[in-house]
Amino acid sequence: MMRSLWTAASGMVAQQTNVDVIANNLSNVNTIGFKKESAQFKSLLYQTIQSKTTSANGETKPVGAQVGLGVRNSSITTNFVQGPITTTGLDTDFAIDGKGFFQVRNENGEVLYTRSGAFNWSLGNNGGVMLTNSEGLPVLDTMGQSIDLEDEYDTSKLSIDANGNVCYPDEDNNPQPIGYQIGLVQFSNPAGLEKASNSTFRTTDASGEAVFEVDNDSLKKSTIRQGCLEASNVQVVDEMVNLIVAQRAYEMNSKAITTSDDMLSQANQLKR
Repeated sequence: MMRSLWTAASGMVAQQTNVDVIANNLSNVNTIGFKKESAQFKSLLYQTIQSKTTSANGETKPVGAQVGLGVRNSSITTNFVQGPITTTGLDTDFAIDGKGFFQVRNENGEVLYTRSGAFNWSLGNNGGVMLTNSEGLPVLDTMGQSIDLEDEYDTSKLSIDANGNVCYPDEDNNPQPIGYQIGLVQFSNPAGLEKASNSTFRTTDASGEAVFEVDNDSLKKSTIRQGCLEASNVQVVDEMVNLIVAQRAYEMNSKAITTSDDMLSQANQLKR
């Protein structure tokens, strides 16, 4: 009987983690570039009560008897399906149409990757302007360097084309590339990326190294849409259904514990 108590308890713990993941998805429903997560489960070891053998009459039993010992969370996977692209009208907002990622460098010099394109022009190190994200981290180009412009450029006239080239109007007021290009990268296994803060990711052995789209002709190139942002791919209706399912599973495991406890109580009273 004690086996059922621990089995049901493992189910309650697993469903609590499931609810935590769903709650995180719902809390980030309006986070730019957020990717929904889902909890995955696996069964624990099985205990053999009776192996395949023969009956008292010498007949071979077709199957043995094994009892499972519960469940545990095997992983929390990220769904990188592209979210809806919304128009903001801001010249410093960018959405990626494709599988690419922007690159930013944090305070420790580490390169992080994100789908959030809410950028700004900030004061640069050379007296000009630098393209940064909302946290002030520099956005990197195709060479892995920050996009630092001289002070001769008027930020209100700067634009970025679909290939990520920073453009400035010429004498005829036609936008022309000025030698800077936003670097987009892809991964062979984006689900293996490690989550960091502010909707950023870092590489791991499972994700593989970042591959620049500009250097690899075998990759399907992504495009950048200026004046747009990629919204979260969380579907509220789906998450609410998943939340109800997780709650019911939690309640059933709780009921199993209560039932096992009642049965133990009755067994202890047999001698009275």
